[in-house]
Amino acid sequence: MKLAFWTVTKGAGNIAREYKEKLQEHLKEDSIDVFTLKKYDVENTIQIEDFTANINEKFSQYDGHIFIMASGIVIRKIASLIGTKDKDPAVLLIDEGKHFVISLLSGHLGGANELTHSLANILKLVPVITTSSDVTGKIAVDTISQKLNAELEDLKSAKDVTSLIVNGQKVNILLPKNVKVTDNISADGFILVSNKKNIEYTRIYPKNLILGIGCKKDTKAEDILRAIEDCLDKNNLDIKSVKKVATVDVKENEQGLVDAVKFLNLDLEIISRDEIKKVQDQFEGSDFVEKNIGVRAVSEPVALLSSTGNGKFLVMKEKYNGITISIYEESLESFYKF
Repeated sequence: MKLAFWTVTKGAGNIAREYKEKLQEHLKEDSIDVFTLKKYDVENTIQIEDFTANINEKFSQYDGHIFIMASGIVIRKIASLIGTKDKDPAVLLIDEGKHFVISLLSGHLGGANELTHSLANILKLVPVITTSSDVTGKIAVDTISQKLNAELEDLKSAKDVTSLIVNGQKVNILLPKNVKVTDNISADGFILVSNKKNIEYTRIYPKNLILGIGCKKDTKAEDILRAIEDCLDKNNLDIKSVKKVATVDVKENEQGLVDAVKFLNLDLEIISRDEIKKVQDQFEGSDFVEKNIGVRAVSEPVALLSSTGNGKFLVMKEKYNGITISIYEESLESFYKF
């Protein structure tokens, strides 16, 4: 790695020279240059007349730049030099009080975050990292790419998948090992690592979602269909993975519900109120519902009871003007037995 220290005061120049000596004891494979202003005559440094002209000329010639000066100066000087995160060098900032080392630019692909930690450890400084994935203890896609010494297909998809990781959603990493079935099939994103230019792939929608639905009398089919569509879209779920719809026995002949399920080409499973009473205490109940049909809840109990019972609720209860929808996701373990 080729590194450069940049300074604009005599004190910072002396600090940079001191830091270079310390770093070279540990970073033996790296070359380190120190740039100081000629008027301060700091020995054993590269003395320059014009800071702006030199940083403009040399910005792309180094893997990392370490500025010992005010952050405002650095931002103004490098603003016009910044390109894209897959090409920009690492930019770090150290305060002249010798307290902090800050990762300022190209934290992942440029290696600024990793370099910040290295310098903090060697120079006894406090590292400051602000990228979301690092401060939350999660790994970014571009960091994975860097660790694998690989190249990203594009920055936008890397950013989109990294946002899933940062937000706590499931993301699988797919390695080229023929076919491997994992229990993370419902992940929100995938990272494909392969040296193949063209990769054949297909999509399979597992039938493992149960919709539990309750509705008031004479609810129209189009209202139920609209509620189902909204609930699925809101939770990033596909209708192709819905296995069936379940409801309570008193709604067995509810025409709007029957027509909506028929339109979706799904089966309507009827759950008796006696069965619901056995599990209804697990869910939030309603005195009004109990007064009218004899049970305290509908959509959640019927979704659970019509499933394998091996899974989890993705949606406990979503309400739509007299319609309630619950979504239960069955575990896919049973699908793997082939």
